[in-house]
Amino acid sequence: MSELKVDKVSPRSGNYVALNTVESKNIVINGDMSIAQRNTSVASITGNGYYTLDRYQMEMSSLGTWTMSQSTDVPTGQGFAKSLKLDCTTADAAPAAGAYMTVSQRFEGQNLQYLKKGTANALPLTLSFWVKSTKTGTFIIELIDTNNTRSISKSYTVSVSNTWEFKTITFAGDTTGTFTNNNAASLVLAFWLGAGTNFTSGTLQTSWGSRTTANQAVGQVNIADSTSNDFLITGVQLEAGTTASDFCFLPFDVNLQRCQRYFQTSFNTGQIPVNNAAHANYMFVRPFSGSSFAGIQVGYRTRMRTTPSVALYTSAQSSGAVGNISYFDGSSWLNTPISIHSTSSENQFILNGSLVASAVLVQFNYAASAEL
Repeated sequence: MSELKVDKVSPRSGNYVALNTVESKNIVINGDMSIAQRNTSVASITGNGYYTLDRYQMEMSSLGTWTMSQSTDVPTGQGFAKSLKLDCTTADAAPAAGAYMTVSQRFEGQNLQYLKKGTANALPLTLSFWVKSTKTGTFIIELIDTNNTRSISKSYTVSVSNTWEFKTITFAGDTTGTFTNNNAASLVLAFWLGAGTNFTSGTLQTSWGSRTTANQAVGQVNIADSTSNDFLITGVQLEAGTTASDFCFLPFDVNLQRCQRYFQTSFNTGQIPVNNAAHANYMFVRPFSGSSFAGIQVGYRTRMRTTPSVALYTSAQSSGAVGNISYFDGSSWLNTPISIHSTSSENQFILNGSLVASAVLVQFNYAASAEL
């Protein structure tokens, strides 16, 4: 991926020149929280899902109610414009034993082979990030090897309430269990935010080993204990080595394209996918002879990780007819039922429907997800 770097002097002016080089040391995608294709704020969250910022999944059970948003509250003078913010709107001061809450990101095994996991030369990983929390105390970060059911957890401390703090944590390389070399999830980075006794009753597993539930989040504070609590992070970077380097900023378009491998939509960035939206995807078409038409081909903006699940959304022309596509026959807008053909792939999806022979324009929206 491209990173803007100052790495040579212009022979003409003597000034430094910024070059685009193919380089990205950060395993985390959207670490600067700049991309939020689905929405910039979602309220009433009580369970698992991808809600706002791309590549960050909320995983939770029975631990309050939350609003997740893309915030402009960032550490001063560090180059960041956005952060991920969680705001507690319904508290749970006494979590059940099985309650938990994390914010996580998953990584493809084929992108991790250089870490040499499962060999004597396994590389350590260093995580760095900025955090701001109303709740102070001990927080847990967990790395999870999903291929071999192994994990390692480390703690960090939020020392001052509602103040941006920079944290670095180094995890040893794991000489047991290789990552599968494919496009499935092999590694998970999980920020723990609350946990019941099922996850805290053992001894924190600070070395790689078989994942044991009771050892995952020992010592974790409960940020769900008050509706006054907020939690914000930005500048998340996970890289090979034992030292945290400066954050690897990527151009917005490069960052967006990396996110679109896992999720993309025809809506404007940050626009909530809804039916009957004013903005819609237009396509000029040439129907087959007669009244039957099938096979509207829609190419993705970038090749997706795998064949995604696709949700279709009607345009404003459909007048609430969910499941329909709008088409223009030269004089007026009409609607017809539409479906996605089974031959769709990670490069495109194909719509099946029936249009009149005079149709020249179709209108619809879509959201495609190939999340890990």
